Amino acid sequence: MRIILHVWRQKDANSPGRMVRYEVNNVNPHMSFLEMLDVLNEELTLKGEEPIAFDHDCREGICGMCGFMINGRAHGPLEGTTVCQLHMRHFKDGDELWLEPYRARAFPVIRDLVVDRSALDRLIAAGGYISVNAGSAPEANSIPVPKPVAEKAMDAAACIGCGACVAQCPNASASLFLGAKVSHLGLLPQGQPERYERVLKMVTQAALEGFGHCTNIGECEAVCPKRIKLEVIARLNRDYLIATLKHIGVKETVEAGVG
Repeated sequence: MRIILHVWRQKDANSPGRMVRYEVNNVNPHMSFLEMLDVLNEELTLKGEEPIAFDHDCREGICGMCGFMINGRAHGPLEGTTVCQLHMRHFKDGDELWLEPYRARAFPVIRDLVVDRSALDRLIAAGGYISVNAGSAPEANSIPVPKPVAEKAMDAAACIGCGACVAQCPNASASLFLGAKVSHLGLLPQGQPERYERVLKMVTQAALEGFGHCTNIGECEAVCPKRIKLEVIARLNRDYLIATLKHIGVKETVEAGVG
């Protein structure tokens, strides 16, 4: 089948960008979307033109590397799917598609469809860890965890940090990502010692990176390839409120000369 692409081409972060039209003929319906771009890039290379830059790694929906906007939707029209898992059989012959990089202040464009998502790594570095004693792994059942709690934690841990939630949010908020990280660590017993310190540090870092505020529009949940639920944002807000009150309480106690 034949697919018409309008692709955002931008040499680097400081150069102006523009949409460029391409036609890809003889597209096999069984190709993944990235394989279709591979075919187009091979044609461009043979013509002596610059291939389209896009992020990818495992191509199995695990690493979170791939990701751009397809007709205004992060990862494309299919729910619960990354771009690398999206196949051309979900499109029709003659379809016209518009491909753009993620648009967010915290995700500057590097080239074409590639953006710098290292801001998410810095959020993790700010507080996304637990303190454990070094040594051999503990026996699996040494710390009992109720099954409902374990399931909620594992559901949140499914986040792959692709950044689709940020790109789709009108405010470019990272709250779904933050909520997932805070939830999967904060729900488990091992994550309790740093629970409230963690959320304060991560929310503070998010503000420094230029992410916007959540206004509960819900577009993040709609495009998340791992179907992370909005409830993680509620948990994030609750933990942040408690952490703020605890921090204020400690500060007032110290200032009063009691602590």
